[in-house]
Amino acid sequence: MNLGVLVSGRGSNLQALIDAVESGKLKARISLVISDRDGVLAIDRCRRHGINYRVIKRKDFESKSYFERAMAESLKESGVELLILAGFMRVLSEEFIRAFPMRIINIHPSLIPAFQGLRAQKQAIDYGAKLTGCTVHFVTEELDNGPVIVQACVPVLPKDTEESLSERILAYEHRILPQAVKWICEGRIRIEGRNVVVESAKYGTLPVNPALEDF
Repeated sequence: MNLGVLVSGRGSNLQALIDAVESGKLKARISLVISDRDGVLAIDRCRRHGINYRVIKRKDFESKSYFERAMAESLKESGVELLILAGFMRVLSEEFIRAFPMRIINIHPSLIPAFQGLRAQKQAIDYGAKLTGCTVHFVTEELDNGPVIVQACVPVLPKDTEESLSERILAYEHRILPQAVKWICEGRIRIEGRNVVVESAKYGTLPVNPALEDF
């Protein structure tokens, strides 16, 4: 399967995908990475691993619509079958999402529907939550609210800061994102309304449900 990845920063989740592909755990190809920012570490990762990338900046277009159209055209030209938002810090329009129906997934640092939007880790601490985590979900027109593919739970410790909690959550993001992509590439995902079923997965094992198999 040809993968496309949208990034805005250091690209640690992009690196997790690269590692999964290069190790043979994920039988897919990262066809194109698009960054909306120059000079970010994610671009350096692409260069080191010989991955095709483009920088498409919002400020270079007179409207969000033209900006997104340029991204969509580049992704389609590269034959992208599954689009992954890996730290992409922009909200996509309904028009863009409809161009890739149920073919966009996102990694979010909370157990959605809790703590949607920006700085989800800080939201969890401020709320006094004892558990939070991360979620891979399909992208729909509602922000951070699409059908859940897989989640991992992370405890919120009494002395946690936004930074310390973020780092512990990130370690699980690096596991569940490539796992979700692997399930999709293997054709094991079935969507029933809001319920995502992974065929032949072992459900009921904590801290991740369904249990991680390879990551």
